[in-house]
Amino acid sequence: MKRMVLLLVAVVAAAPTLAQEMLPGAGAGVVKTMQGNFNYVSDFIVKSAEQMPEADYAFKPTPEVRSLGQLIGHVADANYGICSTVLGEANPSKGVEKNMTSKADLVAALKGSFEYCGRAYSLPDKDTGMKIKIFGQEQTRLSGLLLDLTHNWEHYGNLVTYLRLKGQVPPSSQAKP
Repeated sequence: MKRMVLLLVAVVAAAPTLAQEMLPGAGAGVVKTMQGNFNYVSDFIVKSAEQMPEADYAFKPTPEVRSLGQLIGHVADANYGICSTVLGEANPSKGVEKNMTSKADLVAALKGSFEYCGRAYSLPDKDTGMKIKIFGQEQTRLSGLLLDLTHNWEHYGNLVTYLRLKGQVPPSSQAKP
């Protein structure tokens, strides 16, 4: 029992250091921590989009779900929509999912959406309590960022499934250089 308590104390004491190593910005403020996590997932999503061959952009695991290309477009659309709301700006890019089909266009739009959202994830913590209307509900800017971050992780999970079904190893499971 004493060993278990010592182990627990050691893990709790090491957690902040481990988090800072795993997620840049962890412990440096709420938005900075979220920004580190956002950069982490956006890298996985972009690498997933880049590694899938263009011929597989039409792939659907079942007829009822989005194709891989539509999923990439959906992520870009959601990033632009959510982050423009957080920033209090007009959405600079609508209809990626419906209007783009080529891998090159979709990857460019995806990268652009992550770059655009980078501005939202650079807000000072003191500005994140401001109220915004998102999907018809009054929320804070911080809630908007959390929604965007959660949405990106959700769809990275989808991309992992698409990649695995096509015999590919997702970026988060690839050997580190």
